[in-house]
Amino acid sequence: MQNGRALARVERMFYHGSVRTFSDLRGQTPPERNLPLFDPSATVRRFDTPEFRGITFYEVQAKSILNHVPSAAGLPFEWTINVYRGCTHACAYCFARRTHTYLNFDAGPDFDSRIVVKVNAPEVLRRELRRPSWGGAHVAMGTNTDPYQRCEGRYRLTRAVVETLRDFANPFSILTKGTLILRDLDLLREAASVAPVGVSFSVGFVDETLWRSVEPGTPSPRRRLDAVRRFADAGFSVGVLMAPILPYLSDSAESIEETVAATADAGATSVTPLPLHLRPGAREWYFTWLERTHPELVPRYRELYQRGSYLAASYQKDVTSLVQRVARRHGLNRAAPGEARQVPTSPSEGRMLGSLTSSAGDDRQTTATPKAEQLTLL
Repeated sequence: MQNGRALARVERMFYHGSVRTFSDLRGQTPPERNLPLFDPSATVRRFDTPEFRGITFYEVQAKSILNHVPSAAGLPFEWTINVYRGCTHACAYCFARRTHTYLNFDAGPDFDSRIVVKVNAPEVLRRELRRPSWGGAHVAMGTNTDPYQRCEGRYRLTRAVVETLRDFANPFSILTKGTLILRDLDLLREAASVAPVGVSFSVGFVDETLWRSVEPGTPSPRRRLDAVRRFADAGFSVGVLMAPILPYLSDSAESIEETVAATADAGATSVTPLPLHLRPGAREWYFTWLERTHPELVPRYRELYQRGSYLAASYQKDVTSLVQRVARRHGLNRAAPGEARQVPTSPSEGRMLGSLTSSAGDDRQTTATPKAEQLTLL
């Protein structure tokens, strides 16, 4: 009973008295309460349930929640929201892994199992949206870690953020691998009735053997495409980010055909390809996975990425051109007159889409070098 009252107090603190039952959560406070880069008042919590076994949550009070994106990044949005840092999706290639090192965590197991939770995000967002200086700019979610990763089912912070954006009629978009977003379908429809709302899913391939190995904490690709269908049936124009396309693993003509066909069948209106990039943090962890699961590919990958984080421009052009051809055949990416065919969500993506009409250098000598940090969730 005492633990139940304590959890009720936590719920009220998080959600302004809107009661949500966490009756199966048994919060524990491990000894590493005081962390070097956190406020001493941060709560360190573990939940004794199978889906969260081995995962530690660091509940922190954020000072701000709207993150400004520098104009030099070349992205089609200026503001982002990330209520979680770290991600239980545990994708071996996730570009955001390096950001965990800024918190004195590692980019490998810690990124998957030590999740920072900004428990006051809805309150802070409401305060920031009330400022006279706020002009109602588009806000992007899913630009670093997934807003609908597993723990969102417990904390419900993304839902509260969407409710706040709806209340202020503020436009926003969400990119996710999480089918938990279906919980909020009605809410997102409400938000879309008062402001522009974009919904996109990340589905790089539909090979279930590859999925279980490289994206072990995510819903299956087919379940994500089922969610695409649900949103399409609800009236949303749903895009699919086909990312990442993994060299020698999901870049064959057969794999691309199967993935694009499934995307079209799900009712998506567009598909945007994005070949794998491996920046520091993600690079080391992905190579560890590759050495364990596909050791025969390690020499090929070392050659492909010997000059940096991005694949050669010619490789990107070839893969992107193939995806676009298949997409057109399946009726995808057909913009209405006067509309842009594709809106890039990152500098790298913009370069790839542009490469359809530009020349590329030698495969081993010309690489696409990013001008700014890529912010797109993979």
